[in-house]
Amino acid sequence: MNEQNTGLNSPVEKQDSTFTVESSGQNRGKRELESREASTRPSDAWVPPSQLPAPNPVDGWAFRYIRTASLGKDDTRNVSRRFREGWVPVSAKDHPELSITSDRGSEWPDGVEIGGLLLCKIPAEIARQRNEHYANVAQQQLDSVDSGFMNDQHPHMPKHNESTSRTDFRKG
Repeated sequence: MNEQNTGLNSPVEKQDSTFTVESSGQNRGKRELESREASTRPSDAWVPPSQLPAPNPVDGWAFRYIRTASLGKDDTRNVSRRFREGWVPVSAKDHPELSITSDRGSEWPDGVEIGGLLLCKIPAEIARQRNEHYANVAQQQLDSVDSGFMNDQHPHMPKHNESTSRTDFRKG
């Protein structure tokens, strides 16, 4: 048996998988040997509902909530822009799983509008093309910033372009 000091001036005896504290005489098993099955949450536990319910997926369509109002004021500019992009309001009759009522005084009483957000849909192919377009725009902006950064360097203090790296596996 090894005598150790636990910092509380109480000797501890080390045994196979348990520790015995001499001052209290308690046997304690290793923590990883204990089962946590009793403390797991049941799968049927209640969870709060989502603020914006998602419709059931439909092949060939992408869904998104479009802002129709902000701080109590209509945002017709945003709605008009999204409609020009190809977004179309979703009818509540087409998605009974949402089972909600629209906002009072809504311009889209047959639609699904919650807190100034209107559920809309667009063909999946157009949504994919739109996402690619904005990804390209973002990449062009990053490239422009990197280019401007590298062009603005002093010959006595060159900047290193950290966006590219090279690994060399030479021996010696």
